[in-house]
Amino acid sequence: MTIAAEARPRPQPEQSWLVRLFDYKPFLIFICLLPALGLLLVFLSYPLGLGVWLAFTDTRIGRSGIFIGFENFESLWHDPVFITSVWNTLLYTGVATVGKFGLGLWLALLLNNNLPFKSLLRALILVPWIVPTVLSAIAFWWIYDPQFSIISYVLVDVLGWRDTYIDFLGSPWPARWSLIAANVWRGIPFVAISLLAGLQTISPALYEAAMLDGANAWQRFRHVTLPMLMPILAIVLTFSVLFTFTDFQLVYAITRGGPINSTHLMATLAFQRGIPGGQLGEGAAIAVAMIPFLVMATLFSYFALARRKWQQGEDND
Repeated sequence: MTIAAEARPRPQPEQSWLVRLFDYKPFLIFICLLPALGLLLVFLSYPLGLGVWLAFTDTRIGRSGIFIGFENFESLWHDPVFITSVWNTLLYTGVATVGKFGLGLWLALLLNNNLPFKSLLRALILVPWIVPTVLSAIAFWWIYDPQFSIISYVLVDVLGWRDTYIDFLGSPWPARWSLIAANVWRGIPFVAISLLAGLQTISPALYEAAMLDGANAWQRFRHVTLPMLMPILAIVLTFSVLFTFTDFQLVYAITRGGPINSTHLMATLAFQRGIPGGQLGEGAAIAVAMIPFLVMATLFSYFALARRKWQQGEDND
C-alpha cells in the first residue's frame, strides 16, 4: 500500500491566471505585435487621420480651424493651378514609369548575361538610386543651367547643331520634360535591380526547352521571360507608380514648381499651400485628393496580376 501510494502522481498546483494568460497563444501574438502596432499607429495612422481631418477644415498656421465640409475641395475644383498640378502629376507618372520600365528591363536583361566585371557593373548601376536626392538635384541644376549646361555646350560649341543655348527650366514644357528625364535617371536602378532579381529565379532549363522547340530570342522573351516575370513586374510597377506619383524632393529641389507654377505636382503644390502659404486645410485637401489615384493604381496592378495568374491556371489545366 505504501509503494502504491508513493507511485500515484502528485496533484499539480493550480496555475495562476497570469501564467495561464501568457500560455494563451493569441495573447502572446498580440503582445509580440504590440510594439509594431504602436509604431504604425503613432507614425502612420495618426498623421494620416490628422491630414484627412484638416482637409475638411479651414485651419491655418497659428489658428485652429472649424469644420467646413467639402469647401476646400470645391475651391480646388475651380483652381487652375491645382488642375495643372493634376495634369502634370499624371503626365509625370505615366511617361516616367514607361521610361523607367523600358530602360530598366533592357538593363536587367543585359546584366543577366555573362559580362566581364558583372558584379562591379551591378554595384555602379545602384549609384543614381542611393545618391541623396538633393545632391542629384544640384547635379541636374548644372546640367540644365541656361548658361553653363553641359548639354548646351556639346550641342552648340562642340557639335555646332544649335546656335543658341537651351533654356531647360525657363519655359513650361522644357521644364516638364527635364524633370521627367531626371526622374527616369534616378528610378532606373530600382527597376533594373528588382527585375534582375526576378530574372535570376527563372530556370535555364525553360530557355533550353524553348530553343529545342525552335523559339527565337523574341519568342523566348514573350513566352518564357515575360510570364515568369509577371509577379515581380506587378509589384515593381506598383511601387514605381506610387513613388513617382508622390515624388516631392526632386521636383521641389530643381524647379520649386516653376516657372509660373507650371511644373507643380500635387505633392509640391500641397506643400506650398500648406507650409509656406500657411493654409493647412487647403494643403491637406490637395494631399487627400491624391489618395483615390493611388488606390486606383494599386488596384489596377493587383487585378492585372490576378488576371495573369488566372490565365496561367487555365493554361495549366
